Amino acid sequence: MGLLSNKVALITGAGGGIGQGVARRFAREGAAVVIAEINPESGAQVAREVEALGGRSLYIQTDVMQKASVCAAIDAAVGHFGGLDILVNNAFVPTPNVRLEEKTDEMLEQTLTSTVKATWWAMRAALPHMRNRGGGKIVNFYSIDVDIGAWLHADYNTAKAGIVGLTRSAAAEWGRFNITVNAIAPTAMGATFHKLAAENPGFAERSAAMRPLGRCGDPEDDIGPVVVFLASDMSRYVTGESIHVDGGLHLPGYNSRPADVPVREY
Repeated sequence: MGLLSNKVALITGAGGGIGQGVARRFAREGAAVVIAEINPESGAQVAREVEALGGRSLYIQTDVMQKASVCAAIDAAVGHFGGLDILVNNAFVPTPNVRLEEKTDEMLEQTLTSTVKATWWAMRAALPHMRNRGGGKIVNFYSIDVDIGAWLHADYNTAKAGIVGLTRSAAAEWGRFNITVNAIAPTAMGATFHKLAAENPGFAERSAAMRPLGRCGDPEDDIGPVVVFLASDMSRYVTGESIHVDGGLHLPGYNSRPADVPVREY
């Protein structure tokens, strides 16, 4: 029996990167995994991987920019598996990496919608189903970028800070329903990491050296187990927490200032 046996979990953005790693880890722990992903090819592939690992799966094409799509994914999960125990809010839609003064209202709206609003929609849609099960587990994703005020990510930093506020609010209010709500700030070798590593020789080595543990995280083997902990009964007395899962990167932090930006501009 795995830690998540007989549990039904929905993961947004599980078609690749950290979401894919979490889905695979959930499968190894016995969960039925719903892949809520906008890309049908990658979503279906991860669903096949879950089944190959011995888990049950369902792929649902989901656009987190649309409330109806998010709510439909929750309904489809419940309709297919008979309930919902675990919700992992991982997906977001990135915007161009430009300075704060160059970020547009449209960029801000896109980021807020795909993170704060999408998480809000999914949590509220999942609530009645979790109450029907006598409780549930919600895991939201925030970012170390919030802590360091990462350059070129002003809209993302703003949205992820909102995720922390939403997580704590839900933890405070929904504890009465036996629902725990926690957040993690993960860094791992996902699609963006591999793209940067391919385009910038030495990037992977420099990234590893920045972390006290001296290596970069694996989505399935390093991030996945922490999400399993928060999704299982092992964390039954943990709620409202924000956990760094980054090999200790949050301790030294990192300098994100672009090299071409002068110290003073008047």
